[in-house]
Amino acid sequence: MTELMVSMVVLGMLLIAFTISLDGFRRLNHFEMTRQRCVSAAQATLDSIAATGAAIDANDIDRLWPNMTIRIDESEGTGQWAGLKLITVTAKSQSLSKKTEICLSRYFLKQEQ
Repeated sequence: MTELMVSMVVLGMLLIAFTISLDGFRRLNHFEMTRQRCVSAAQATLDSIAATGAAIDANDIDRLWPNMTIRIDESEGTGQWAGLKLITVTAKSQSLSKKTEICLSRYFLKQEQ
């Protein structure tokens, strides 16, 4: 009887540890998915600016990447990058309890704008 009770306690502890680790993996997976969505949205915005000269429409961003905000900053290139325009795209989103923010930048010729 004692061996049976000990084995049930050990199995119960293993089950609890397994449940806790699954929750940790779920949280990590959700964070990585949110991070990848931010990278995708920022890269698509830079590609849209390179191809068309304009960013993706706000309605399309809401449709493709819900609950994400995109900010676009422009500045002049300095040093060896003088004469170019630096575009920085910042994508922000919420992953469970963590905030995810990704910044991607690219230099463009001024006439491409």
